[in-house]
Amino acid sequence: MQLSKIVREFRDGLGRGELLVQQCRACGKTNMWPRYACPHCQSDELDWTKSAGSGTLHSFCVLRQGAPEGHEADLPYALGVVKLDEGVQILARLAPSGDDDWSAYRCDDRVTFVGKEAGRECARFDRAEG
Repeated sequence: MQLSKIVREFRDGLGRGELLVQQCRACGKTNMWPRYACPHCQSDELDWTKSAGSGTLHSFCVLRQGAPEGHEADLPYALGVVKLDEGVQILARLAPSGDDDWSAYRCDDRVTFVGKEAGRECARFDRAEG
């Protein structure tokens, strides 16, 4: 499958253990998901910047059945909406807190980026210590 340049750059970052967000050189604002034009000022002067990888879990769900076609073998897994400290949101997988267990997670928990999901080019977060 041929990936677009912006998707490839994002996934290459994940492969290096980096969570990248786009930042506009014209207005200085960050955005997520990758785009060809800034959603704030419409400039095409976008660069990648490394996220600190920490944020707040706004919402999450655990999928135990009904995975999209081609992802049935991944079940169960959890998806969460994380608002990064840089101000943008990302949909990511959540690391289990035990075998197939995400019961330790709560909305508004602090979470940290821990890399890509094994076998997938997907960002993964875990509950922050403390």
